[in-house]
Amino acid sequence: MKKCLVVDDSRVIRRVALKIIQDLGIDVDEAENGKKALNAIAIRMPDLVLVDWDMPVMDGIAFTKELRKLPGGNEVAVVFCTTENDAPHIRQALDAGADEYIMKPFDGEIVRSKLVLLGLLG
Repeated sequence: MKKCLVVDDSRVIRRVALKIIQDLGIDVDEAENGKKALNAIAIRMPDLVLVDWDMPVMDGIAFTKELRKLPGGNEVAVVFCTTENDAPHIRQALDAGADEYIMKPFDGEIVRSKLVLLGLLG
C-alpha cells in the first residue's frame, strides 16, 4: 500500500487532507511541521508528501531540501499545498525539489488529479 505524509501546522487542513488521501486508498500519517516530518520519515519513507509552505520550527522549503538529501529522498513525490500562489513562490518550491503544487483550498478531485499526474494513482 502506498504511504503518504501530510505536513501542515493546521490541524483542520491535516484532517481534510487525511480524509482525501485515505479515500484514495493510500495509508497516511501526519506531522505539524517539517522537523516532525523528518522524524516520521526516519521511521518509514513515504511515497508521497503533501507539505505546507509556512510552518513553525521548519517550513516546507527547508523540509523539502532536507528530504531530498536523504537516501531514497529523491524517490518521494512532494506536493506543496499552500496559499502562496504567485510565480516566484511556485518556482522556489520547484527549485527546492517539489514535484507539484496545489493551491489552498483544495478538494479531493484536485488531489486525485495531481496523484494521477505523478503516477501514484491509475
